[in-house]
Amino acid sequence: MTGALGLLRLFCIFFYLGLFAVGGGLVAAAFMKQILVERYGLLSIEKFYSMLAISESTPGPIGVNLATFCGTELYGPVGGIVTTLGEVLPSLIVIMLVARFFSGIQRKPLVQAAFSGVRPATSGLVLVAALGSILVSLFDVALFKDTGSVADLFLWRQIAFYALSLAVLSVFKKIHPVVLVAAGAVFGLLFL
Repeated sequence: MTGALGLLRLFCIFFYLGLFAVGGGLVAAAFMKQILVERYGLLSIEKFYSMLAISESTPGPIGVNLATFCGTELYGPVGGIVTTLGEVLPSLIVIMLVARFFSGIQRKPLVQAAFSGVRPATSGLVLVAALGSILVSLFDVALFKDTGSVADLFLWRQIAFYALSLAVLSVFKKIHPVVLVAAGAVFGLLFL
């Protein structure tokens, strides 16, 4: 993808993502991974999950942050603007239509049935995104393939920090997520 054609194609990809990523930012992230990493090979899986981690830890919607980050990575600031517009425009259009027509149709059985089907699908997409993030964060599959040693499969420091984070969250249920994100950044700087 080069030049204006590349930017137009990138806009169309992110418009498609924005249109069909029903269920929030992690669903959008799962779609972005599938399209940008697996289908087109525009980003490596490691780069994508690093960008996802940064997008999750910065203010704003995860899907929009990630779209902006991906576009900027691929085409600089213009790419960031193009991908952000592509990601946000479908939601804007749909929200305007829903605001105009939804109150009159929300109790209709077909609409309720549609939403009943969308919920488990989006939950599954969130789960896939979470599992992918866990796989990249806690396991080194490439090293395991090279050495064949099970011990090389696990990223022990990250697993220890993950377990500590889960323990902290289970004890201190009202801890703000920013505290854990900041602790993760400090942990990464000191130990990785």
